[in-house]
Amino acid sequence: MKQPLVLAMALVLASACSQAPDDTTPTDTAAKPAPQASSPPPSDAASAEVPAGQVVAPGTAADVPKPVAGAPVSPEYAAAIGQMAYIWGWPLVNMHNRQTLFATAPHPGLLGGVLPVAPLNQLSMLSDYLAPEQRFVTSPNQDVVYGAGFLSLDKDAVVVQVPDFGDRFWVYQVVDQRSDSFAKMGIQYGTKPGAYLLAGPGWDGTVPDGIVEVYRSQTNLGAVFPRVFMDDTAEDREAIQPLIDQVMAYPLSEFTGEMRTTDWSESPTIPNPNAGGDGETQWVVPEDFFDVLPTVMEETPPLPGEEALYESIRFVLDAAQKNPELKKALTETAMQTENAVIAPMFEFRNNGVEAGSGWRTQKNAARFGFGYFQRTATAKGNMFSNVPDETMYFGADFDGEGERLNGANAYTVTFPAGQLPPVQGFWSLTLYNKQHFFHPNALNRFSLGTKNKALVNNPDGSLTLYVQATNPGGEKEANWLPAPQDDFSLYIRAYWPQEAITKGTWVPPTIERVSAN
Repeated sequence: MKQPLVLAMALVLASACSQAPDDTTPTDTAAKPAPQASSPPPSDAASAEVPAGQVVAPGTAADVPKPVAGAPVSPEYAAAIGQMAYIWGWPLVNMHNRQTLFATAPHPGLLGGVLPVAPLNQLSMLSDYLAPEQRFVTSPNQDVVYGAGFLSLDKDAVVVQVPDFGDRFWVYQVVDQRSDSFAKMGIQYGTKPGAYLLAGPGWDGTVPDGIVEVYRSQTNLGAVFPRVFMDDTAEDREAIQPLIDQVMAYPLSEFTGEMRTTDWSESPTIPNPNAGGDGETQWVVPEDFFDVLPTVMEETPPLPGEEALYESIRFVLDAAQKNPELKKALTETAMQTENAVIAPMFEFRNNGVEAGSGWRTQKNAARFGFGYFQRTATAKGNMFSNVPDETMYFGADFDGEGERLNGANAYTVTFPAGQLPPVQGFWSLTLYNKQHFFHPNALNRFSLGTKNKALVNNPDGSLTLYVQATNPGGEKEANWLPAPQDDFSLYIRAYWPQEAITKGTWVPPTIERVSAN
């Protein structure tokens, strides 16, 4: 079946009304009430004389007539709207299904012994780097100790504890169902130790004494992902434990004003029903997508300007409930769109903007707003990216000559003297296999950067990292990033980036192909 995309794209343009923010507009709503709809014009304005040819806009979106049920919807029309609905709704369904998994956790622990999971409105922490076996999320790092928790803010607000991390880099990523950030919690914000409150859009409870600040989500579904930097040394692994043991989350009803602790190194293992496979857990199943989407749309109120998009999608979903032919058309559209549109978004080269030297970067991570393409592409290839103020990411699938990175060749990445990624936090270069996971190797090494204390500089002060399948030997081994024998990708992280990175004046070094193995 052909998938006419023109109509679907016209729908998006129609929904992007004058009040819509651009892709780079932050959607943070820290400690602010949910925005109120504008009031309708007074009655005398409604009766005022209108110049010929001028159209009077309705006072609110509620004044706009909705689609009329019972109109003859063709499979072709359903497919056109369905394709856009799939692209737009993919990351929201993704979040919904991840939350569904966390909701099954009986207590905080490690899913399959490797992934921190917890019941809703709690979180769980690792006590070391994330294990390469995990398949919960692609493009992870081994620079921080991760935590994870999913939120359901419809019944209660949630308390999140922040220990006194001192000078250690840390940041809590707090996102809503759209994976947009809605809290500023981290060393770069000067966040004080203490208890913070995460509230849903409808929460009207009392903020108790002892809460430092309140952050309000635009949706009831959300997630919290603490990241705490740790050197790759035994000494720092020991030093970090009492700090991460104070990283906790729990419903406001359990708040006593006292900091709670738990020993995360003793986290119990929870069996993983989705264990196995080389790629990420399939969080979006095309065949089930349009069965889940109505629930997701109820969970996620439209942004101002999205009302037309919601009404058009609901019109088709309602028609498909009564017409098996339309439901079949939607299911076929989901499967075709997954293969033709979503799957290519997985590659770093198909997301973000050019950053120089063959690298690409994101300008609106976790501040997607109406950036449907970037939100979906990020959810597919590297979900849960921090906002640019917290982290800038640079991905590369090709070398400096435009050839696909492959373990049949050897490469170097050289940072000239004084030109390491300019950060106040940390930086790293990570290697991912074709599935955007770590490549198992004898050194158990998946990235190099600030955490590594044995890196060897060149005599001129520059730093060369060796990316290849075979050990370069000698002093070069300290700077070796082991590669698989087939295709792979490289990823630079710059946590707490300086202005040279956020403004784009710093350019990542060229990936030089030096030989064939």
